[in-house]
Amino acid sequence: METAFPERISDAASHSIPADVLIVEDDPMIALGFEETILGFGVKSVRTASSVAKALEMIDGRAPDFALLNIGLMSEKTFAVAERLEALKIPFGFVTGYDGDGGLPGAFASRPRLPKPCPSDALENLLRGRAGRARPRGGRIEG
Repeated sequence: METAFPERISDAASHSIPADVLIVEDDPMIALGFEETILGFGVKSVRTASSVAKALEMIDGRAPDFALLNIGLMSEKTFAVAERLEALKIPFGFVTGYDGDGGLPGAFASRPRLPKPCPSDALENLLRGRAGRARPRGGRIEG
């Protein structure tokens, strides 16, 4: 699925927000919530993949500027996607509904990780490269 954000965004906003974001999430309602929120930040294009295979195919077809990965999909983990993104030097972060590290391998332990539900201001900070592990106040993306 691909959605374009039709309105022109300011040069200042476009400088710090990625133009194209890939969401890897197997729950369609959660993916839609992330998509709507991310488009609201001024991202021009959001693409979603519900499996590792589809995400890798999309990355090979057109590399995103940023990716948001749900750690655990229905029957697989997104670590192969994270490895591909890392090899291509594409920034990414993880989201998870689980407490703790969600089974992250040591290679990804320092990567940004947000909880689900996700505070929208924390998601925006992640996209703008200002991610932290704090849980700031603000709207939440349910999931």
